[in-house]
Amino acid sequence: MLRERVVTALLMLAGLLAAVFLLPTSGWWGACGLLGLAAAWEWAGLFRLPSAVRWGYGLIVAAAVVAFAAIGSPAIDTALFALSALFWMLLAPPWLKQRWLIAEGAVLPLLLGLVVLLPAAVAFARLREANVWMMLAVMAVVWVADIAAYFGGRAFGRRKLAPEISPGKSWEGVYAGLLGVLIYGVVVFSIWMPMVPQRLGWPVTVMLLLVLSALSVIGDLFESLLKRQAGIKDSSALLPGHGGVLDRIDSLTSTLPLVALWVLVWRLASQ
Repeated sequence: MLRERVVTALLMLAGLLAAVFLLPTSGWWGACGLLGLAAAWEWAGLFRLPSAVRWGYGLIVAAAVVAFAAIGSPAIDTALFALSALFWMLLAPPWLKQRWLIAEGAVLPLLLGLVVLLPAAVAFARLREANVWMMLAVMAVVWVADIAAYFGGRAFGRRKLAPEISPGKSWEGVYAGLLGVLIYGVVVFSIWMPMVPQRLGWPVTVMLLLVLSALSVIGDLFESLLKRQAGIKDSSALLPGHGGVLDRIDSLTSTLPLVALWVLVWRLASQ
């Protein structure tokens, strides 16, 4: 199982880097559309929707991702990313606390899926266009938070974070993830991006890192809640040893749109 997980992770990393550095802009949009298709197909599966609906929904999301990416409207992008930020900051936390159930049917789950998946896929497209290294650095924030939380939780975990949603997560793991991200941020900004702290200031930089870390936890827990309510362990079996696409991008759905919004607002304010 561990070998399968490691092999899949290496293949995913190689595929990501190849797509990021080798594909033309239109090809990258298509890759983001495929990501949206797979995630939407799994999302609809969480709510036990028919196969035809799952595939149709996936194709609609994929087409919307490519269309938004191709249009390239700052106003549309701002609205899309702001909607995502508002959801994750204001609605997702009480949703997790109350463990709300989504009413049966297809309308509400599919609309919610658009709020969660569409901004994240478009953010992938926009951040690569803005600065590929920044995109990878932001993704690494999520990965570092996840890895540090895992090992910190295993070593020191005592108090459960959300036992009804994800019994394996602990507050000590969260603190370890935050510490790992801060160390990572200091190293990255000090060595590879020396201009960023001077422009933002270290207090703002640290605050952004902590916000992204917190949002990554919320994104992870939100998908865990939906899977628990659906009575399944993984969103699918598309990625051997890792589950599904949603299982790998859950934290990115809550973080990338916020970063894309920040980049967009920063650019508009600098003009």
